[in-house]
Amino acid sequence: MQVPLKAPDACHCLQCRKSSGHYFVSTDVARSALLIEGAEHIRWYQGSEKARRGFCGHCGATLFCDPLQRDWTGIAMGAFDTPTHVHTALHIVVAEKGDYYDLADGLPQFARFPAH
Repeated sequence: MQVPLKAPDACHCLQCRKSSGHYFVSTDVARSALLIEGAEHIRWYQGSEKARRGFCGHCGATLFCDPLQRDWTGIAMGAFDTPTHVHTALHIVVAEKGDYYDLADGLPQFARFPAH
């Protein structure tokens, strides 16, 4: 079963910035709807007691953010090979954003993680 992608968010937390090299834009997909082709190649890093991150075991690309207390997994928008037809909806954890860029796209900004 394919589900439509939700509009992604851009996370500016320190962990996302360090693991991705910039801020991390991802869409949330219910774990029950997530099928990973080539799952045997995914390597998981437990970055905290709250979340783990999934990487490609071949090239090292950051692919997933998996918050353990939630029922969804964040999939990196850069991981999709084909057009997604979605657009970033908001910025989160902007209290930790880097000082080397500005957010001037007019999207809503949240200082911390919103409850969802």
